[in-house]
Amino acid sequence: MTDTSLVSQIGIRNNPSIGTHDMTTPNESEQSGYNIHWRRNLAVCFAGSFSTLIAMTLLLPFLPLYVEQLGAEGHAAIVQWSGIAYGATFFAAALVAPLWGRLGDRYGRKLMLVRASFGMAICMSLTGMVESVWQLVLLRLLIGFAGGYSSGSTILVAMQTPKERSGRALGVLAAGITAGSLVGPLLGGLLPPLIGIRATFLLSGAVIFLAFLATTFLIKENPPAPRPASMAKPKSGWSQIPDKRPIVAMLTTGMLLAFATMSIEPIITVYVQQLVEDQSKVTMVAGVVMSAAALGTILSSSWLGKLADRVGHWNVVVGALAVSALLLIPQAFVTNGWQLIGLRFLMGLALGGLLPCITSVIRHNIPDGIGGNVLGLAISAQYVGQVAGPLSGGFVGGHFGMRSVFLGTSVLMALGAAYNWIVQSRRARHMLLEAGES
Repeated sequence: MTDTSLVSQIGIRNNPSIGTHDMTTPNESEQSGYNIHWRRNLAVCFAGSFSTLIAMTLLLPFLPLYVEQLGAEGHAAIVQWSGIAYGATFFAAALVAPLWGRLGDRYGRKLMLVRASFGMAICMSLTGMVESVWQLVLLRLLIGFAGGYSSGSTILVAMQTPKERSGRALGVLAAGITAGSLVGPLLGGLLPPLIGIRATFLLSGAVIFLAFLATTFLIKENPPAPRPASMAKPKSGWSQIPDKRPIVAMLTTGMLLAFATMSIEPIITVYVQQLVEDQSKVTMVAGVVMSAAALGTILSSSWLGKLADRVGHWNVVVGALAVSALLLIPQAFVTNGWQLIGLRFLMGLALGGLLPCITSVIRHNIPDGIGGNVLGLAISAQYVGQVAGPLSGGFVGGHFGMRSVFLGTSVLMALGAAYNWIVQSRRARHMLLEAGES
């Protein structure tokens, strides 16, 4: 039994095949979390996430150069400070994502996007004016604390899109997020030689400010449900979840996905160096390898999200994890760079629907009023994977060989697939028993 069919047993009656979601009145839509403006909101969130991710990832190619300009001396110091400055944003974002999600549940998710885009625009512009490495790290921390536009967009789209269309909508949004992450470094390699590093940061701030204006004036959100004056101190979001097993499974899977994706990053260039005869092409091939998985994700995320709306989001999660586990094995034994590029592209295709499906499973198993709170926890879990993945990959690759990274990650993905299958099967049996007793 799929997760969507389970959801239908507990009260989701809209059938996309007969179009009843289009007949929902505004009043009914507010009660169910469905927003009649969800298509326009999706378009704005797509454009805003794409543009803000471009602005946020522009710095990757020239960050070490900027750190050197700010006074870091020596290769070790430049690499160390570049890593600290880059990781600071993810560290800060992981800490505050649940807080912003909880505030979004209470005061409105559009407000969180407006706050994020405005704060990011200011901090990114100021990054082009810093005079020391410490100031750079501080602003990178502030960007993480203030930011989260793409994660906030994910929460808004997940909570105000008709549930039977959530997979497809989140797949479209994921494609925009991934595309922004792919285009950003490419532009970051082109702009500094033309306009300078500091001007590139100022341009990034201007682009994010445009996203702030679009968000402010174009997104239409259902107002948050009023809280009765007589209500006692509200329960935590976690305590309001009737069945926590799906949520725990998705939090674990999101962290595993980020961990598996990022664990390969530190060793790609060194691994490619062993595969390419012409050493002058190492960086080019490594860049293509890194981009191949992202390109596959862009191409498949919307289609897999749409497929998941039909066959069940949890089924796609299990299948994606299993296929990626299989694809990681031959990556450990490739003999040239193009084989690795092809396998990374196929892995991106397999993983494209994973994040939309993770979000959809969470959305289908929590009350509407705590969606931002719980999805904020999911985003924090993914940030944890993004930080832990490179650290673990670098350690394993350095001590046990680079093939061990691919094979170890394959084992983790296979265990994740088995874990999700077990949880899904047990929950399906439990709900069938409950249905039989009633």
